[in-house]
Amino acid sequence: MDLKRKTGGAHMNVNQYKEVVYLTFPLLEQLEMVRHLFSTRIGGVSRGIYESMNLSYSRGDEKEAVDENFKRIAEIFHTTPDKIVCSRQTHTTNVRVVSKKDCGKGVTCPQDYDDVDGLITNEPGILLCTFYADCVPLYFADVKNKAVGLAHSGWRGTVNKMGEVMLGKMHEVYGTNPEDVYAAIGPSICQDCYEVGIEVADAFRQSFPDKWQKMLKAGRQEGKYQLDLWEANRTVLLNAGILESHLEVTDLCTCCNSRVLFSHRASNGKRGNLAAFMELRKS
Repeated sequence: MDLKRKTGGAHMNVNQYKEVVYLTFPLLEQLEMVRHLFSTRIGGVSRGIYESMNLSYSRGDEKEAVDENFKRIAEIFHTTPDKIVCSRQTHTTNVRVVSKKDCGKGVTCPQDYDDVDGLITNEPGILLCTFYADCVPLYFADVKNKAVGLAHSGWRGTVNKMGEVMLGKMHEVYGTNPEDVYAAIGPSICQDCYEVGIEVADAFRQSFPDKWQKMLKAGRQEGKYQLDLWEANRTVLLNAGILESHLEVTDLCTCCNSRVLFSHRASNGKRGNLAAFMELRKS
C-alpha cells in the first residue's frame, strides 16, 4: 500500500487479514491486554464513493454492505458484530461508560443514546468503535486498572480538550491515573492540509494561551491559518499527565492519503467513514 508518511510521527504498521488492510500502533501492539486497529478503505464490499471498507450506516451506503464490512472487521478480533459498541458523534466531549448491555448498539441493534464522542470500558470482550474522515482518533489503555477508551476529537473536541476529559472520566469511574495510561493519536488531517478561519484560530489561542504558536501557522490566504490537530492533542494529553514515553502520534494524514483513507476535505464530503476499534482482551 503506497502511503505518504509524515516525518516525526510513529511509523504505523500496515497489516492485512484476508482482504482487509488495517493500521496499528507499535506502542499499543506491545500491550497484551488490548487489541486495536484503525481501518483503511481497503477490504470491504461497498461501492462507488464508499469503496470499499465503509463503516457508516448514515451516509447513504447499502446496509447489507456495511453489515458485511463490520463482520470482516470483527473477524480480525475473533469476535462478532454483536460485540461492537459505537459512538454517536456530534463533536461534544460527552463520554459514555460502556458495559455488556450496550453490545451491538450502532451495528446489530439501535442506540439508545446520542451526543457521545467518547467511549470507555473495563469489561473484556467489548469492541469499542468510533468514526472518522479527517478528525482525530484518540486511544487510551490503562494498564494498571485494566480499562480502555476511544474518543473522537475534531477541532471542537480538541479545543475543549477531549483527551483531558477522557482521562478525567476514566479516573472518576476506574481510578485511572494518567501515568498508567498508554495513548495514541490516530490518522487524521495534517497541518499542511487543514486550513481554518480566524474564529477557529482564536478559539485555539484562548484555549492554549502558552502553546498555540506550535499549533497554528499562517495560511496560504490572508485571514487563514494552518491548524495542527496532532500537536494540539499531544499537548492536551501531555498536560493531562500522560508520559511522553507512553504516547504515540500518527505519521499518516487522511487527506494526503485519500485513496486509502476516507477524507471529508479531499472528497468534498462524498465519502464513507473510517473507524477506530479497541478491545480489552479477556484474561
